Order: sequence, then structure tokens, then C-alpha cells
Amino acid sequence: MRFQINALAVTILFACVVVSATSTFPRAFVRAGVAVQAEAETMLPVSGRGVHFLTTAIVHSSIPTATGLIQRSTETVDLTGDLRGRILYHPTSVIDFSTQTLVNTGHQVFSGTVLGSEPVMLHDDTFRFDIDLRTGTGIGAVHLVDRIDGPKVRCDLTIVSTGMTADGNVAAEYTGECRFKK
Repeated sequence: MRFQINALAVTILFACVVVSATSTFPRAFVRAGVAVQAEAETMLPVSGRGVHFLTTAIVHSSIPTATGLIQRSTETVDLTGDLRGRILYHPTSVIDFSTQTLVNTGHQVFSGTVLGSEPVMLHDDTFRFDIDLRTGTGIGAVHLVDRIDGPKVRCDLTIVSTGMTADGNVAAEYTGECRFKK
């Protein structure tokens, strides 16, 4: 019993010292954490081109809505430039014929290399593409941040469609930044 009381007293004393030190020096702890974070991450700009293969899309479902339809599919995108590889793309496409717009959201996985790295697989479930069906122009935001395999890298990209290829696929350019962790 005496041993348990002593152990409890030591634990309480240790907790008081930690709380006291943390409240006395909170900025030092925060600054140390920021310094470590800045040293452990390298951010590099990236750019390149892509081709979204609409001609090989597999449509899983197409549900009519009051103004258009909602379509689920599997598609691929090939990337060249600083990111080299392929994206397996599972968009949910919301097409509104009254406003002539298409919005894609869903899941995608990039498999390839980033700036000559070892092969990596990155997942994104927060992307969004907005396409004007009248002009065919579109812009999107991609966040390849969930690493499945390979080097510790995260990429945030802006995608701009540049038109259609001769065989009916979408050409695009991307710019952004990738962060490598050591």
C-alpha cells in the first residue's frame, strides 16, 4: 500500500512538472515542432501534360435526374512531365444539361513516378473538375495526398483542359507542387 501511495505521488509530481513546463514554454515547443517540420519536408514545383481517355471509359451506371444525369464510371488518365504514370479514375459525373455543366468528383489512384522518384501510388478522394459543356473547357483540383506505396510524397495539382485530341480524348496541362518527406 505504501509503495502504491509513493508511486501515485511520483506520478502526480511528474504530471505537474510536465504541465508546468508546457505552460511556461509553449512557444518553444511550437517553434521546435515547426523547425522540425520545415526541415523534414521539401516542396518542389511540378508541371506536365495529361490525356484523359474518354474513349475507353467503362460506364457502370447512368441515372437520369430532372436536369441531366449522374454517371459512375472507370476511366484512365496518362500523365507525362514531372509526374509520369497512369491514373485509375472512378468519377461520379453530375451532368446538368440546363446549365451545360459537368462536375466530376470521386476517387482516383496515381501510379507512377514524381520528379524521377521511385514508383509511388497515391490516392485522392477530394478532387473536383468543373467542365463547361458549351466550350469543352474545364479546370480541376487534384490532391494526391494519401500514400498507398512508395516514397513519402504528396502532390497538389491544378488541371486545365486544353481541348480534344484527334481520337476524341481530353488533353490537359497540370501545374502544382509536390512535397517530399525525408
